[in-house]
Amino acid sequence: MKFFFGGRLMFGPDVGSLIFTLLLILAPVFVFCALVATKLLHELHSYNAGYAILFLVIFLTIYVLILLFLTSARDPGVVPRSTNPPSEEFGGYESSASVEVGGKLSENLQFPRSKEVFVNGVPVRVKYCETCMVYRPPRCSHCSICDNCVERFDHHCPWVGQCIGKRNYRTFFLFVSSSALLCITVFSMSALHMKLLINKHATILKAIKESPASLVLIAYCFVLLWFIGGLTFFHLYLICSNQTTYENFRRRGGSRVVNAFDRGCTNNFVEIFCGKTEPSRIKLRSYAHQVVANFAYVSEKNGTVEDRRANVEEGVDIGNDILKISQRRDSVRAGEQIR
Repeated sequence: MKFFFGGRLMFGPDVGSLIFTLLLILAPVFVFCALVATKLLHELHSYNAGYAILFLVIFLTIYVLILLFLTSARDPGVVPRSTNPPSEEFGGYESSASVEVGGKLSENLQFPRSKEVFVNGVPVRVKYCETCMVYRPPRCSHCSICDNCVERFDHHCPWVGQCIGKRNYRTFFLFVSSSALLCITVFSMSALHMKLLINKHATILKAIKESPASLVLIAYCFVLLWFIGGLTFFHLYLICSNQTTYENFRRRGGSRVVNAFDRGCTNNFVEIFCGKTEPSRIKLRSYAHQVVANFAYVSEKNGTVEDRRANVEEGVDIGNDILKISQRRDSVRAGEQIR
């Protein structure tokens, strides 16, 4: 991730793709305003219709750019990483892995890869992320591009250079739908200008010769509208059923899991468009503190519980069922040797 202004702006690792996205938006708008809208000012002089069209296109363009910025520069819902695995999950499991403590292998401990939680009365399995060393909340997934766990992960969008998740999905949908509306406006006004020229010259060739920009904009917006319009309707379907793109593709792959988050079409729309955006869980401007792992274990001899504190230096490789945790021994042991 890339941060600016003390972490107030948070971009994805492929933020450079925004330049291409801006070019796709601004280039046709500039051509329309310079070569088509200026001519419509004279041809639609009654009721200042030409000025209204020009104002509408400029307004939509500014609105789309603002939504693009809000989507790309906002924390999508990154789950903060842990510096050590949750120690409370070690107990109560038989062992197939071991923990390296002070250069020696302690008793074997097995780490659960997943556990079940209940959402609206439906059991939902949450998985442990070996990279972030946390149990992912429901609907959370680890993005391989951003290398972060993102809440309500939808997908990683290369057009905005950012993950789409819990905190920026609303602005992403508004960006896509507003871009489709801008595309329709430019397409229809260019087609209107071409029709006026055809009526004026009585032939298509003369109309194209007088305003080739109109024909180029019609073709450009027609092709682009298939992509943006289709994406808008697809996300409308996802909102109606309270799904994410990631969940929808998993169900297409054969995973028939009951959707515990679907509350009906109306309530789903209210949740997306009227719900409060939660504050970011990443505190980039707070002071950093040294994190020490606490492990409690039971002494077989006297049955007492003692705390051993360690600095965790190495992550956990769940795939191979190997836990490697490096720590320092306490400098002073009160006359007692712990085995």
